[in-house]
Amino acid sequence: MNHLVIVESPSKAKTIKKYLGKGYEVISSKGHIRDLPVSELGVEIDKGFEPVFVTMKGKEKVIKEIKSKAKGKDVILASDRDREGEAIAWHIAQILGLNESEKNRVIFSEITKDTINEAIKNPRPIDKSKVEAQFARRILDRIVGYKISPYLWRALRMNSLSAGRVQSVALKFICELDDKIVKFVPEEYWKFKGLFGELEAELTKINGKTLEKNKVKTQKQAEKIKEELNRSSFTVKSIEDKKVSKKVPAPFTTSTLQQAASNLLGFNVGRTMQVAQKLYEGIETPEGQTAFITYMRTDSTRLSNIALDGAEKYIQKNYGKEYHKRRTFTTKKNNVQDAHEAIRPTYPEKSPESVKAFMEKDQFKLYNLIWNRFMASQSTPSQYMNKKIQIEDKNSKYLFEAKGSKQIFDGFEKFYPQKNSEKILETDLKEKQSVNLDKLDMSQNFTKPPSRFTEATLVKMLEKDGIGRPSTYASIIKTLFSRNYVRREGKTIAPTFVGKVVNHFLTGHFPKIIQKKFTASMESDLDYVEVGDIDWKKVLTEFYDKFVPTLEKMDQLIKSKNLNVDMKTNVNCKKCSKPMEMRVGRYGPYLTCQTCKINLSVPEDIEAYMEKDTVYFKDAEKLQEQTKKEAKEIGRDCPKCGSPLVEKNGRFGKFIACSNYPDCKYTENIDVKARGKCPECGAEVVKRRSKRGKFFYTCKNNTYNGGDCEFISWDEPTDYQCEKCGATLYVKYTKTHGEHLYCKECKSRYPLPIEEDNEE
Repeated sequence: MNHLVIVESPSKAKTIKKYLGKGYEVISSKGHIRDLPVSELGVEIDKGFEPVFVTMKGKEKVIKEIKSKAKGKDVILASDRDREGEAIAWHIAQILGLNESEKNRVIFSEITKDTINEAIKNPRPIDKSKVEAQFARRILDRIVGYKISPYLWRALRMNSLSAGRVQSVALKFICELDDKIVKFVPEEYWKFKGLFGELEAELTKINGKTLEKNKVKTQKQAEKIKEELNRSSFTVKSIEDKKVSKKVPAPFTTSTLQQAASNLLGFNVGRTMQVAQKLYEGIETPEGQTAFITYMRTDSTRLSNIALDGAEKYIQKNYGKEYHKRRTFTTKKNNVQDAHEAIRPTYPEKSPESVKAFMEKDQFKLYNLIWNRFMASQSTPSQYMNKKIQIEDKNSKYLFEAKGSKQIFDGFEKFYPQKNSEKILETDLKEKQSVNLDKLDMSQNFTKPPSRFTEATLVKMLEKDGIGRPSTYASIIKTLFSRNYVRREGKTIAPTFVGKVVNHFLTGHFPKIIQKKFTASMESDLDYVEVGDIDWKKVLTEFYDKFVPTLEKMDQLIKSKNLNVDMKTNVNCKKCSKPMEMRVGRYGPYLTCQTCKINLSVPEDIEAYMEKDTVYFKDAEKLQEQTKKEAKEIGRDCPKCGSPLVEKNGRFGKFIACSNYPDCKYTENIDVKARGKCPECGAEVVKRRSKRGKFFYTCKNNTYNGGDCEFISWDEPTDYQCEKCGATLYVKYTKTHGEHLYCKECKSRYPLPIEEDNEE
């Protein structure tokens, strides 16, 4: 073989190999091979922000294989087409000693035979500007994280916390919204519905002013209006029939796919990207390894002529010409990579039903969504007949309205139906006709607080404000959950109390860094670096020069011993009635009375907001009841001091502690069962936490408990066995593959079985 093609993923390698034929060997780097070191900053700031790259742990064998197979061969670098992929290609070129000006780089917008062969024929040099943009982002994030996090650890006394340039702004959004919800005071208002024969209409205007903006706020006002309405007579002011078209949706970008998959399929962002990656890289079919969608990290809605032709042929053949309209899409966003395409099916003729048998459940659901959205984008608009009937009183003071909509042509909704599209309004009424108000319903209502973010609405907010990039949203959200900064509340995201404390600290001490304007401007600068308009080191220098004074100020706070997060609260000690203070200890935030030495733990879902140096709990009494209930006695005494042991909630979940804390600091882990049995003796495996806060798994029959089993693992064992070698599979998380099953013996990977959520 004369050519060696190097891609990121083994699955992608298998798909590409199918199309290249003789003379080509395809291997995988299995993601990044080099990165900044984990244990230190890894950036020589005094030498112009030079990064110090090291071989990533576990990648020594991969590098050795790449070097061995590259000998005497023409190397083709075919990693993904984004900044990450370009950087991976550059690193491989560096370890192989390839010339940077050599035309050895190819990219695939889709993994199909024609696209791959065309790309192989037209290689280009590595795009150094794109590589430098990735360097700049990586270094910028490293500086922010490594410089700010130690202050966070020192102030909050919890080394498991971290700060991040983008994640911290996302946390700020979530906390600011939560503050609005906690502070929200419902306001009373009244609504009126009238029944005119069989027609139900809502009172929408009084004296020409809409009730939406000018609400009826008291029962006294409502009773007066009701009395006037019951005395009045009414006529039909107007009946309007209007034909309207529904706008055809654009094909998916990364962020719109993430939002739609969340809203329609219930997928979280990480799950969506993991499944999309597999659809892009390829799935085993009777025709061999086949890729089903184009590259899934894109902010462009552009479609190729090949895609447009494929959609036209399919729609006209299966649905008729009246359902097809060839349509191109443009975007008004700045710095969109229009060389990319939208996310679409690689083979438009492969309908979801025709390939369902080859796909896992999640893969089929997501492919079905992508395929239908693409076909909808090339369809005609759906048509509706909207009807609006207005009824007014004799003095033209009160106006009732009834609205309806009837679909007269489904158009693109044949593929992508819209919610609540049809509400048929049938009536025999005529304009100027007198009507009787047969019944009037008056209902009391209250304004509602703003809705919490879902993953979909958070992604939409981040994109709108230019925070991060679509390819980073999954890791941003995952980090917020892994740090315990946020929690799930049904389908929504809410901050934990720890998250609120962290946000208050960061926004108070780093206001210029943790703000959307700065973060968005940095993203814009990185985009300009990518296209070669700004030097990457200039961006870093300008940032760091402004950052240094803040670091110096923080150092002064440390020297003066004023760097902490201790805060006043509106909770009074039940014993002495003095205000309690909030502090953060080894297991998270707690309240303490300095006089009585009484401590109360703080539940992570407590309703509270912070202003200046004070925490305001929405219900102080409820807080005390919750913490009493939470810190329940377990029926054993502390082996150190004899006080009752209690169960508490902390940063790492539930644990057993002495009720005499902080005078006695005795603690125990609470066993949490692993998903599988011990692979060595078949006994139960439990999840434990090390002194540094890292979780590990150990057999209950271990030697510490008097048993004879020595099983211990950082990864969680399962009851699944490897299809290739029969060894136990473990749950593992990596940046490239997300959470998956992993065989430690033969290194095989498998998708993690996902339990279906029950409908409520």
